[in-house]
Amino acid sequence: MKAIPVTSLTVEAARRIVWFEEPEKALADPVRFMAYAMTYARHKDMQIIRQYVCDEDFRQALDRAPPGIIDPRSWAYWNLKMGRFPPPPLRQRTFSDRGAALKTSGAEERRRAGVQQWRKIREQMPPVDAEDARRRAARQWRGNYGRGKRT
Repeated sequence: MKAIPVTSLTVEAARRIVWFEEPEKALADPVRFMAYAMTYARHKDMQIIRQYVCDEDFRQALDRAPPGIIDPRSWAYWNLKMGRFPPPPLRQRTFSDRGAALKTSGAEERRRAGVQQWRKIREQMPPVDAEDARRRAARQWRGNYGRGKRT
């Protein structure tokens, strides 16, 4: 993924999106910055970012996003916007000794196997029209949560 340039507009957007660190530091890691942007950016912020980030960069950021930053709703939305329906499994964050926990639980191996399985399924599927995928997802959502249904 190419770097996002440090301009007055990108610094302003980065200050709002990654409020807990300096904007220049946030922009220095474009994958991590995009993960935060997909979760917290306003429409105005995303318009600024889209001047420098193409769809392929978005897909790379989704594939390489650190776990725990993108929430499930944003994960589903941005994968749909990038023509990926259904979305791949969302990466999960672990809070223990990473090396020992992954070796004993096999979580990382299961995640990798899930991603590989999803990629194999996607390779066998015909290309997805993003607008058609959006319509199907909206229909599915309305069927599950739409008018008149209460949980």
